[in-house]
Amino acid sequence: MTMEPIQRVCVYAASSRSADAGYRKAARLLGEILGRAKVTVVYGGGSSGSMGALAEGALGAGGRVIGIMPHFMNDLEWAHRNLTELELVDDMHQRKRRMIEGVDAVVALPGGCGTLEELFEAITLKRLGLFFKPIVLVNTRGFFDDCVRLLERCVEERFMDRRHLRMWTVVARPEHVLPAIRSTEPWDPDARGFAAL
Repeated sequence: MTMEPIQRVCVYAASSRSADAGYRKAARLLGEILGRAKVTVVYGGGSSGSMGALAEGALGAGGRVIGIMPHFMNDLEWAHRNLTELELVDDMHQRKRRMIEGVDAVVALPGGCGTLEELFEAITLKRLGLFFKPIVLVNTRGFFDDCVRLLERCVEERFMDRRHLRMWTVVARPEHVLPAIRSTEPWDPDARGFAAL
């Protein structure tokens, strides 16, 4: 369990305006919770969908929000214009690297292939002992059920070690995110020792 204060959290979220409104509602609530707790939100910098709702929730609660966005997305006017800070980077790879640097946890909200790619990269970095912080999946509408089943299948088929199931925590609601981060057991410093089977 971590006793260190939670100061900075990376949140992966979707930009879709077409997904069920419940996803945006949960994203906004998570932003409000993090903002009230004075936790800086680092996210992809977008203004629409769950990304926009997350930022609005945090900013409305007096929180600090840092967006990380490639230049081409900013050129397309996808950026949220009222953030505490918008950092423009060269490409998607640099964006992912900057989002995760120096954070106390990673939180994944439901989303499409971009969100899932970010989540799986964080899990991969943890498996390889390059990232040691908590990873929390917010399972709004049971969205991550199939994803978790697939990861469990990876373990069953011996592509991953059973210890790898401890790399993430699944919570049902945004209210459970901060308690989940605080209760996460430290990740094994010898993660590379069992990264490959």
